[in-house]
Amino acid sequence: MEPGAGHTIDRARYLFERYFYFLEILPLRERGLIVFDELDKAQAHVLLQQVAAYFLGTETGRYRSSRIVPEPFFVHSDLTTGVFLADLAAYILGWGWRLHSMPQPSRSELKPYADKLHEMQFVGQKPKASGEGAWQLYGITYLDDL
Repeated sequence: MEPGAGHTIDRARYLFERYFYFLEILPLRERGLIVFDELDKAQAHVLLQQVAAYFLGTETGRYRSSRIVPEPFFVHSDLTTGVFLADLAAYILGWGWRLHSMPQPSRSELKPYADKLHEMQFVGQKPKASGEGAWQLYGITYLDDL
Protein backbone atom coordinates (compact mmCIF):
# COMPACT_ATOMS: atom_id res chain seq x y z
CA MET A 1 0.00 0.00 0.00
CA GLU A 2 1.35 3.43 -0.88
CA PRO A 3 2.22 5.94 1.84
CA GLY A 4 -0.93 7.67 3.06
CA ALA A 5 -3.21 5.28 1.18
CA GLY A 6 -4.55 3.77 4.41
CA HIS A 7 -5.50 7.22 5.65
CA THR A 8 -7.29 7.90 2.36
CA ILE A 9 -9.49 4.81 2.64
CA ASP A 10 -10.14 5.48 6.36
CA ARG A 11 -11.40 8.94 5.44
CA ALA A 12 -13.43 7.43 2.60
CA ARG A 13 -15.03 4.88 4.96
CA TYR A 14 -16.05 7.70 7.27
CA LEU A 15 -17.45 9.61 4.31
CA PHE A 16 -19.31 6.52 3.06
CA GLU A 17 -20.86 6.09 6.51
CA ARG A 18 -22.14 9.68 6.57
CA TYR A 19 -23.26 9.49 2.96
CA PHE A 20 -25.12 6.24 3.62
CA TYR A 21 -26.97 7.73 6.61
CA PHE A 22 -27.99 10.69 4.45
CA LEU A 23 -29.24 8.35 1.71
CA GLU A 24 -31.23 6.31 4.24
CA ILE A 25 -33.60 9.24 4.83
CA LEU A 26 -34.37 9.47 1.10
CA PRO A 27 -36.85 7.25 -0.75
CA LEU A 28 -35.59 3.68 -1.32
CA ARG A 29 -35.21 4.24 -5.07
CA GLU A 30 -32.53 6.92 -4.49
CA ARG A 31 -28.88 5.90 -4.84
CA GLY A 32 -25.66 7.78 -4.23
CA LEU A 33 -22.74 8.14 -6.60
CA ILE A 34 -19.11 8.52 -5.55
CA VAL A 35 -17.09 11.09 -7.47
CA PHE A 36 -13.37 11.57 -6.86
CA ASP A 37 -11.07 14.22 -8.25
CA GLU A 38 -8.52 12.36 -10.39
CA LEU A 39 -5.15 13.93 -9.78
CA ASP A 40 -2.96 10.98 -10.78
CA LYS A 41 -3.96 7.84 -12.68
CA ALA A 42 -1.80 5.53 -10.53
CA GLN A 43 -3.38 6.90 -7.33
CA ALA A 44 -6.83 6.56 -8.91
CA HIS A 45 -6.18 2.85 -9.59
CA VAL A 46 -5.04 2.30 -5.98
CA LEU A 47 -8.10 4.12 -4.65
CA LEU A 48 -10.37 2.15 -6.99
CA GLN A 49 -8.94 -1.12 -5.64
CA GLN A 50 -9.39 0.07 -2.04
CA VAL A 51 -12.98 1.15 -2.65
CA ALA A 52 -13.74 -2.22 -4.30
CA ALA A 53 -12.14 -4.05 -1.35
CA TYR A 54 -14.34 -2.08 1.05
CA PHE A 55 -17.63 -2.52 -0.82
CA LEU A 56 -17.01 -6.12 -1.88
CA GLY A 57 -14.83 -7.40 0.94
CA THR A 58 -16.54 -6.15 4.09
CA GLU A 59 -19.99 -6.85 5.44
CA THR A 60 -20.57 -3.17 6.15
CA GLY A 61 -19.43 -2.21 2.65
CA ARG A 62 -21.72 -4.77 1.02
CA TYR A 63 -24.64 -3.47 3.10
CA ARG A 64 -23.90 0.15 2.21
CA SER A 65 -23.64 -0.72 -1.48
CA SER A 66 -27.42 -1.16 -1.35
CA ARG A 67 -27.63 2.65 -1.41
CA ILE A 68 -24.19 3.76 -2.68
CA VAL A 69 -23.10 2.69 -6.17
CA PRO A 70 -19.77 1.03 -5.34
CA GLU A 71 -18.00 2.04 -8.55
CA PRO A 72 -16.62 5.58 -8.23
CA PHE A 73 -16.33 8.10 -11.04
CA PHE A 74 -13.07 10.00 -11.49
CA VAL A 75 -13.21 13.53 -12.86
CA HIS A 76 -10.97 16.57 -13.06
CA SER A 77 -12.11 19.35 -10.73
CA ASP A 78 -10.81 22.04 -13.05
CA LEU A 79 -13.21 20.71 -15.72
CA THR A 80 -16.15 19.63 -13.55
CA THR A 81 -18.19 22.36 -11.89
CA GLY A 82 -19.71 20.15 -9.16
CA VAL A 83 -16.34 18.87 -7.95
CA PHE A 84 -14.85 22.35 -8.17
CA LEU A 85 -17.70 23.64 -5.97
CA ALA A 86 -17.12 20.81 -3.46
CA ASP A 87 -13.40 21.76 -3.38
CA LEU A 88 -14.34 25.40 -2.85
CA ALA A 89 -16.77 24.51 -0.04
CA ALA A 90 -14.08 22.36 1.65
CA TYR A 91 -11.60 25.23 1.38
CA ILE A 92 -14.06 27.71 2.88
CA LEU A 93 -14.93 25.36 5.74
CA GLY A 94 -11.27 24.52 6.31
CA TRP A 95 -10.24 28.14 6.67
CA GLY A 96 -13.42 29.89 7.82
CA TRP A 97 -15.28 27.52 10.18
CA ARG A 98 -14.07 27.04 13.73
CA LEU A 99 -15.19 25.25 16.88
CA HIS A 100 -13.76 25.92 20.34
CA SER A 101 -11.58 22.80 20.06
CA MET A 102 -9.93 24.03 16.85
CA PRO A 103 -6.78 26.01 17.72
CA GLN A 104 -5.83 26.99 14.16
CA PRO A 105 -6.44 30.59 13.09
CA SER A 106 -9.26 31.25 10.66
CA ARG A 107 -9.69 33.71 7.82
CA SER A 108 -12.35 36.12 9.00
CA GLU A 109 -13.35 37.12 5.46
CA LEU A 110 -14.48 33.51 4.86
CA LYS A 111 -16.59 33.24 8.03
CA PRO A 112 -19.87 34.48 6.44
CA TYR A 113 -19.55 31.86 3.68
CA ALA A 114 -18.58 29.15 6.16
CA ASP A 115 -21.62 30.03 8.27
CA LYS A 116 -23.87 29.65 5.21
CA LEU A 117 -22.36 26.26 4.41
CA HIS A 118 -22.76 25.22 8.03
CA GLU A 119 -26.47 26.12 7.87
CA MET A 120 -26.85 23.94 4.73
CA GLN A 121 -25.35 20.80 6.26
CA PHE A 122 -27.21 17.53 6.65
CA VAL A 123 -28.49 16.90 10.18
CA GLY A 124 -30.07 13.56 10.99
CA GLN A 125 -30.36 10.76 13.51
CA LYS A 126 -29.39 7.11 13.58
CA PRO A 127 -31.22 4.91 16.10
CA LYS A 128 -28.90 3.25 18.62
CA ALA A 129 -28.60 -0.55 18.38
CA SER A 130 -30.02 -0.81 21.90
CA GLY A 131 -33.24 0.79 20.67
CA GLU A 132 -32.97 3.53 23.27
CA GLY A 133 -32.32 6.95 21.79
CA ALA A 134 -30.44 7.94 18.68
CA TRP A 135 -27.06 9.23 17.58
CA GLN A 136 -27.10 12.79 16.24
CA LEU A 137 -25.47 12.95 12.78
CA TYR A 138 -24.03 15.99 11.06
CA GLY A 139 -22.88 16.38 7.48
CA ILE A 140 -19.96 18.54 8.62
CA THR A 141 -17.79 17.02 11.29
CA TYR A 142 -14.45 18.13 12.70
CA LEU A 143 -11.97 15.30 13.11
CA ASP A 144 -8.76 16.25 14.87
CA ASP A 145 -7.16 12.97 13.84
CA LEU A 146 -8.91 10.28 11.83
